Amino acid sequence: MTTADTVVVVDDDPAHRTMLRTLLTGWGYAVSEADDGSRAIDMVHEQAFDLILMDIRMIKVSGLEALGEIKAFNPAIPVIIMTAYSSVESAVEAMKNGAYDYLTKPLDFDELRLIMERAMEHSHLREENRRLRETLGAHFDTRNIIGTSPAMIRLMETVAQVAASEATVLITGESGTGKEMIAGAIHFNSPRKDGPFVKINCAAITETLLESELFGHEKGAFTGAYRRKEGRFRQAHGGTLFLDEVSEMSLAMQVKLLRVLQDREITRVGGEEVIQVDVRIIAAANKDLMAEIQAGRFRDDLYYRLNVVAIAMPPLRERREDIPLLAQHFLEQFAEKNRKQIKGFAPQAMDRLLRYEWPGNVRELMNAVERAVVLARTDYLDEGEVPLEAAAPLDLPLDEVEKATIMRTMEITNGNKSEAARRLGITRRTLHKKLKAYGVMPS
Repeated sequence: MTTADTVVVVDDDPAHRTMLRTLLTGWGYAVSEADDGSRAIDMVHEQAFDLILMDIRMIKVSGLEALGEIKAFNPAIPVIIMTAYSSVESAVEAMKNGAYDYLTKPLDFDELRLIMERAMEHSHLREENRRLRETLGAHFDTRNIIGTSPAMIRLMETVAQVAASEATVLITGESGTGKEMIAGAIHFNSPRKDGPFVKINCAAITETLLESELFGHEKGAFTGAYRRKEGRFRQAHGGTLFLDEVSEMSLAMQVKLLRVLQDREITRVGGEEVIQVDVRIIAAANKDLMAEIQAGRFRDDLYYRLNVVAIAMPPLRERREDIPLLAQHFLEQFAEKNRKQIKGFAPQAMDRLLRYEWPGNVRELMNAVERAVVLARTDYLDEGEVPLEAAAPLDLPLDEVEKATIMRTMEITNGNKSEAARRLGITRRTLHKKLKAYGVMPS
C-alpha cells in the first residue's frame, strides 16, 4: 500500500481493540478505534474510511444496528463483522444486510488479512472507475464501458472529443473488444443522442438482402416483398447508423454505400423516389482494411470516406490492468442473474485470468466468468472453477484456442447455435462450418 488504507476497529473490549490495532498497524493500515456502534456511526459521518472491522455484540448500539446506519450513509464502505461462535446466525443476517464478510472469534489472522485485502482491492477498483468517470465529466455517459488502464483512458478521452462532432468514425479492433459499445457511447454523448441508434451487422446478412436492409424496398420489388419496407438508413434518420463488420460488404454494395455517404440520399430497392437522409455513420471492422484494399476486396475511396476519425480498440492482453475490474463487474452481473451470493475471486483464480492471453478479448472473459459463476460452489471463485482454457499456455495454437472458445460457448448456451453465434460475434453459418470441421455437426 502506497498510501495507508484507513480502518476503524469497533469493539467494546479494549484489550481486543489494542491487539487488533497493533496487528493491523504492522500490516500497514492506519487504524482508528470505536468502543461502540454509535461512535462508529459518528466517525463515518465525520471522516472517510476504507474499511470497518466491527464486533456484533456491544452494549449500546450493536454491530447489526450500526451496519444498517453506516450502509445507509455510505453503501460503498466494506464492513467485516466479528462474532463469537454462538452468534453466527446474527453474522449471516449481517451478510444479508450488506456486510462484506464475517469472522468468528478467536480470529484466524491469516484469514483476516486475506479478507481485508480482498475487500480493499474491490473498493480500490470501484474508486478507480469512479475517478475515470469524473475525469471524463459528469455528463459523459460511458454506456457500461469499464477500464482504468492508460489505453482505456486515452480511448475514452478520444470518444468524448469525437462524440461532440458530426464526423464519420471508423472503429477497428479484434472481435470481442467492444466496438459496438464504443459506437453506442459516441452516439449517446452526441447532439444526436435523442435520435435513434440503429445497428446492422453486415456479415450476418446475405448480399441479396443487405441492400434491402440498408435502403428499404417497395412492395413487389422481389419475391416475398409483400409490402413497402423502410431500411436502416431511413430508420436512423436524425440519429446514428452503426455498420458493424463493414469489411464483409461486397464490392457492389460498397459502391452503393459510398454513393449514399457522398449524396446523403437513398432510393428503395424497386423504387424511384429519392429520399434525403440525415444520418451519422459509425463503421467497425475487425480486419485490416488496408490489407483488404491491397487484396482488391475493399474500395480505397470508401475507406477514406469512412475513416474521417479512426478509433483503434486495444485487445484485452494489452490492457491487463483492466482484467480484475472487468472480471468483478461480470461476476456481480452474473451472480445477480443466477441468484448466487459470490463476492469475488480467490487470488489463484485471478492469477489465472491475468496470465491468459484472451484471444476472444472482453467477450471471452465475460463468457468465462459466466461459466465460473454457474459452476461456483463457494463465496469466492477458486482456481478450479475458472475455465481450464483460461490456464492454457500462452503459445497455444490459435486454432486450438478458437475451438476451445467455440465449444465452451456452445456448452454455456446449451447448444443454442444462434445464441452461441451472437456471443462469439460470428454468423450462424460460420459457426455451423466450424462445428462441422470439428466433427460436431453431421457432414
